[in-house]
Amino acid sequence: MPAVFINPKTDFAFKKIFGSKESKDILISFLDAILYNEQDAIQDLVILDPYQAPRIKGIKDSYLDVKATLQDGKTVIIEMQVLNVLGFEKRVLYNAAKAFSIQLGVGEDYTLLNPVIALTITDFEMFVGNERIISRYRLKEKDDLTDYSDDIELVFVELPKFEKSLNELETLIDKWLYFLKCANELRSVPPTMKAVPALNHAFTVAQQSKLSRKELEILEKRQMFLHDNRNAILKAKQDALQQGIQQGIQQGIQQGIQQGIQQGAYQERVAIAQQLLDVLDPETISQKTGLTLAEIQALRSP
Repeated sequence: MPAVFINPKTDFAFKKIFGSKESKDILISFLDAILYNEQDAIQDLVILDPYQAPRIKGIKDSYLDVKATLQDGKTVIIEMQVLNVLGFEKRVLYNAAKAFSIQLGVGEDYTLLNPVIALTITDFEMFVGNERIISRYRLKEKDDLTDYSDDIELVFVELPKFEKSLNELETLIDKWLYFLKCANELRSVPPTMKAVPALNHAFTVAQQSKLSRKELEILEKRQMFLHDNRNAILKAKQDALQQGIQQGIQQGIQQGIQQGIQQGAYQERVAIAQQLLDVLDPETISQKTGLTLAEIQALRSP
């Protein structure tokens, strides 16, 4: 029987797959691929605030970033963002700075601060014109690009820029990106992905049949929320476009009327000049009609 997988791009599904108590192997494999170029850099981590099915009434307040502390003390916060909302880029920076600053209690020494990596996955293009799927930012000197600090690092993954098909997947990065982008379109686990234990585990967690009735209801509400917001953004763009078109039409009409008036006045001056050609000299005709001598001379030509 074909399987149905939940969409990892919804906040509910993303946190369930990558932030559950049993998801440690999934998260380690994913972070090793995206942050450390497929090296086995992370030996262990602790998932903070692990996923729990939220109360539906308080669903908005129940969704936090997946947050983990690595064995070397680094904190990683991960966010899946589907909608490109106003001020999102500032929110990413704020969340990273907040995660960095809250490590210290009152009076504690700054040397106790550990690095923070903010990993943001978007279902839209953040950096238009840049073809890079994964982008990394940290504090550098403006001119010679020397490092100031690697204590706060921002990593962005733009899913729309990943265009490989299932048959084109080569690296572990490819497979994780394909999972994020297309898992809900599959009806079975592809053999090349099933061979990776953590990925196979991720598909198992993502099986819709394993969700409770409460979780299914939450998932449906989140999908409806995203759908409604997408439509609201689309309608706003269409309304703005339509308004611009209407304004353009009105401006065109006004310009056309003005041009018509001007053309009519010109034709009237030409008609008067033609009647005066055999009566007055060109200079006088020019003064009377406002036409140039060249225009009057052209009227004399057969």
